[in-house]
Amino acid sequence: MSKHLNNDNQVELKEVRQEVLAKTQILQNLIPPTVSYTTEGNVLVIGPEDLARLAAGKLTNMGKLAILANESITNQDEAHLEKVMATAEDVESFYNKLIEIKGFLGQFQVKVEHESDALAASETSAVDLSMAAIRKAHFDLILDLSHTPCINLEMLPPGYFYVGQDEAKLEEAIAQLPDLIGEFDKPRYVKVNSQICAHNRNGIEGCNRCLNFCPADAIQSINKMIEIDPYLCHGAGSCTNACPTGAISYDLPTPQALHSYLHKLVTRFREQAQTAPVILFHDAANGAALVGEDLPGSVIPVELEEITVASMDHWMSALAWGARQILVLNTDATAPTLTQMLKGEHKLANDILDEMGQPQRISVIDETSIGDLTNLLAVSASWPVIVPGEFAATTKRNTLYAAIDHLNEQAASVDTCLSQSNLPYGMVNVNTDSCTLCLSCVSTCPTQALTDGGDKPALHFVEQDCVQCGLCESACPEKAISLTAQINFDKAERQKRQTLKEEDPFECIRCGTPFATQSMVQRMLEVVGGHSAFSANIERLKMCSDCRVKDMFEDILQDPEKQLR
Repeated sequence: MSKHLNNDNQVELKEVRQEVLAKTQILQNLIPPTVSYTTEGNVLVIGPEDLARLAAGKLTNMGKLAILANESITNQDEAHLEKVMATAEDVESFYNKLIEIKGFLGQFQVKVEHESDALAASETSAVDLSMAAIRKAHFDLILDLSHTPCINLEMLPPGYFYVGQDEAKLEEAIAQLPDLIGEFDKPRYVKVNSQICAHNRNGIEGCNRCLNFCPADAIQSINKMIEIDPYLCHGAGSCTNACPTGAISYDLPTPQALHSYLHKLVTRFREQAQTAPVILFHDAANGAALVGEDLPGSVIPVELEEITVASMDHWMSALAWGARQILVLNTDATAPTLTQMLKGEHKLANDILDEMGQPQRISVIDETSIGDLTNLLAVSASWPVIVPGEFAATTKRNTLYAAIDHLNEQAASVDTCLSQSNLPYGMVNVNTDSCTLCLSCVSTCPTQALTDGGDKPALHFVEQDCVQCGLCESACPEKAISLTAQINFDKAERQKRQTLKEEDPFECIRCGTPFATQSMVQRMLEVVGGHSAFSANIERLKMCSDCRVKDMFEDILQDPEKQLR
């Protein structure tokens, strides 16, 4: 009887889920920014010459072909060699050592070693293989049959097909290559706001988080600014996830659009089903194939380009808006860098929940778990229900903190600090004895977590805005600044403006005009006061610039020969 009632309940929940998903859409840009690829179908085949030539023989419907033989022939059988020699006879083979491959669909630059008659026998130069092989500035496509990929990236550039010596992959690639002739558009997945980027300020290097987590090597620091190559970008979202300021943000969907979508899903499901839903994040390529209609009715699937597009602020805000649990489906096809990031974010998120006394409401599941979520959901069904928060999503950091504060209020309301290394949250500490209030730290702070005192010499700090980029620490000439990475659960303490140091201004001893800080003048007296240039006029260090000049001229007028001396 109870099983029958349970089945009826599942049917009702699935109907509610279907209705909610049908009526809730992610708001997208109607004219999204794109990049275009143009190809003529010119292919470079790389690998053992026999396999490369046999593969080239199957590409008769492509443009110009060339072979780069970088490995030994795989089979010395006479019949095999005769077949090879009779295949693709008009395709030229090259045996030069490969130096590098750069580029993407329609724009592959292949550099190889070349021995020139003008050089000594032991010297080589680099040449563009495409110019020598097909008289073109580039290859459009690359088919790689080498034992190991010639491009060593977790996410390979579009237009580069690595098949190794897998016959099935080779046949699949040969079938796909003809479709890549023409012009193609792809979304610009992310955008960069350099104004709030913490990578570099005033020539000082700070945050490098995005550079450490791109599996496609699409991010570079160029002229001290973060730039993303949209042609190489796969939309993995790891950069947007890692960025502490929100300077790098996803564009399809935008962070605000995804937050709004999650809020509507959770709210509408709770209203109609009278129960808290479970949000399941999955990727579009591999996870989507594993998520079917058999999902329990309380589980709402959310499809993303890659699972790291949704970051901890999305997980936490979905919980704070009333979801009872977050599931993230990670598959074997996920790039190792993304998996590493996901594990780190997952651990931190549950450490935060642990600290505040919440159950570990966030789980990363794999392909073996998706088929049977019964036990996982049974545990979360007994957890305390979260009263939905009423906050709206704003910036990445403020949304995360709003969610944390609400979840904390629903649990133990702790006011402790969770200290861990390498967090983009925390405190700036100032040695007040060393600090001269030069405010170099203020000028380099990308988030205005550090501010000056206006008319009064002072240094103020708001912990919630600090991203621990280290720019202030590096910029401080007195080495008076240190950082403490932590998440502060005391909302009032974290949001208030703290005064790290303040003092009265130093007033000019002649005119009384404030012109420096007390500690700055004292520091000058200590450092240069004993120098011969100031020994007779030490008091000038205590004057403003105008009075200092006047005093010098008065001195010269009283003793004209002093200037010559």
